[in-house]
Amino acid sequence: MFDWAGNHISVSDRKKEGTVILENMKTEHIYSVYKPLLFSLAYRMLGSVMDAEDIVQEAFLTLYKSGSDHIQNLKAYLCKIVTNRCLERLRSTSKQREVYMGTWLPEPLITTASDETDPMQSYLQKESVSTAYLLLFQQLSYVERAVFLLREAMQYDYEEIAHIVGKSSANCRQIFHRAKRSLSVNDVPDHLGRLDTEKTTSLVEQFMSALTSGDAAQIMKHLSTDAVLLTDGGGKVKALTQPLYGYIRISHSISSFLEKWHGSFTCRIAMVNGLPGIVVYMDEKTWAVISFKVRDGHFTNLYFVANPDKLTQLVSE
Repeated sequence: MFDWAGNHISVSDRKKEGTVILENMKTEHIYSVYKPLLFSLAYRMLGSVMDAEDIVQEAFLTLYKSGSDHIQNLKAYLCKIVTNRCLERLRSTSKQREVYMGTWLPEPLITTASDETDPMQSYLQKESVSTAYLLLFQQLSYVERAVFLLREAMQYDYEEIAHIVGKSSANCRQIFHRAKRSLSVNDVPDHLGRLDTEKTTSLVEQFMSALTSGDAAQIMKHLSTDAVLLTDGGGKVKALTQPLYGYIRISHSISSFLEKWHGSFTCRIAMVNGLPGIVVYMDEKTWAVISFKVRDGHFTNLYFVANPDKLTQLVSE
């Protein structure tokens, strides 16, 4: 047997080549099946798209090196790797979070209309949670976060969770209930599955129109009286270092900023963490991503992410 260049190939070499092809096909199939699940878990644990992608790649690299034939439950095996890598990452970066300049907000997860037809992206969109929900996880310890997500979002039983996090099933049950008590029912925000997406999109479009007009009165109309504005500049760009409370102060603050800006200012609607949000451009460069928490037809929370390190996924758009 000969290859395309006329070199002789032995039967054993051909068999080896066939085995490699089959293994690659198997690896690609495993990757396409489990990547959305693993990314969803890692992103919710970390609140960072880049870190979540890195950890998922590390998990598959570990699997590739060790092989999968000896693994009885591949899903649990991969979730264990991702969970432990996330816990390690959270612990190693805890000091960075303590000295973070101003308000920390999750890195926005953006999807577009073209992603609707991609099964993986569609899965991520449904499984992603709002900015408000991700911020609630900051109330939990790292292990509480892991146990809560594995139980609530991934629907694992306590025996499986115990194996993943290295604790007893009874302990995991206690941790889960403690975490659930910490996340008050009144604090858990609505997300994609519980909101009328068309109505929310309409609200965001109206707010975007008010934003581009720079009219404080128009902006104010869309905010609840007890609205809160949180901005994340990460010390890299000018941003509020503390939350701003009240619809009057927020609307005037936004209007005042836009009045002082003499460059071009444009916006577009995007799906941000599974909900309609806004991408803002200043002089044709991505400046911020805005997401919202909605109640009774008004925005109660506005989240401005302007830290350029968290907007790298949008730079090329």
